[in-house]
Amino acid sequence: MNLEALAINAAKEAGQLLAAMQDSINPREKAPKDLVTEADVASQKKILGIIAEVRPNDYFLGEEDLTDESDLPGLDRTVGSSTDLSELEYCWVIDPLDGTANYVHKLQTYSVSIALLSYGKPIVAAVYDPVMDDCYSASLGEGARVNGKPLKNSGVDELARSLIAASFSAGVERGSAEVDRWVEMLYECQALRRLGSAALNLCYVAQGGLDGYWATSVKIWDIAAGVLIVREAGGTITSMDGQPLKIQEAKFIAAATEKLHKQMFDVLNRP
Repeated sequence: MNLEALAINAAKEAGQLLAAMQDSINPREKAPKDLVTEADVASQKKILGIIAEVRPNDYFLGEEDLTDESDLPGLDRTVGSSTDLSELEYCWVIDPLDGTANYVHKLQTYSVSIALLSYGKPIVAAVYDPVMDDCYSASLGEGARVNGKPLKNSGVDELARSLIAASFSAGVERGSAEVDRWVEMLYECQALRRLGSAALNLCYVAQGGLDGYWATSVKIWDIAAGVLIVREAGGTITSMDGQPLKIQEAKFIAAATEKLHKQMFDVLNRP
């Protein structure tokens, strides 16, 4: 099994588990307005078990803390979010449930995101949408796909014709920079969305469902897979200040085209 196929298989297995558990979950807060469920943990355990069986010498970085699962395969190879991933030859970055709030409220936008990084750079990606049964995937230099079919972004290069999405912190305050950016973009684009799954937002940019997306408060496991998928579909993605994106950064702008990216950049960086 090649690496992309392995990521796809693990993402689908975990996604099917999430779908089966959705009606019986018991959510709790791990931080204010930040939900976690037993489904998040079960999904991450499923992924770790599948990949570690095939790749026992790789490292793993996941969103959930599994330190109590002493007999879990791969647990001794897990690393923390402060680890310098550029020093690791192979590290799987896992978001077992991206869009937990949507999942808890029975909204249909949630996903499983898996990326393989080599010395800090994504080389394989899979994002699975259990509701639509769509699996987005990519391998470095080999293009991006959905259910095995090549992805092509929208090619839209005018902000006024663009459907844009955003992600920002759950605890946003009135008068904050996040709110100001939202209002400014609302004036300039065709329509604006906050869908609740960073991984799927990036896949939608790659697919053409969205033309652009920006985020100001995400984690590496939210975006590691989606960043590669956007790039392999021909999109543009940078940090919020227009510099090359470092995968552990929490702020970025993604767009179908360079021209659209420039327009988004100008709006989002207004004084």
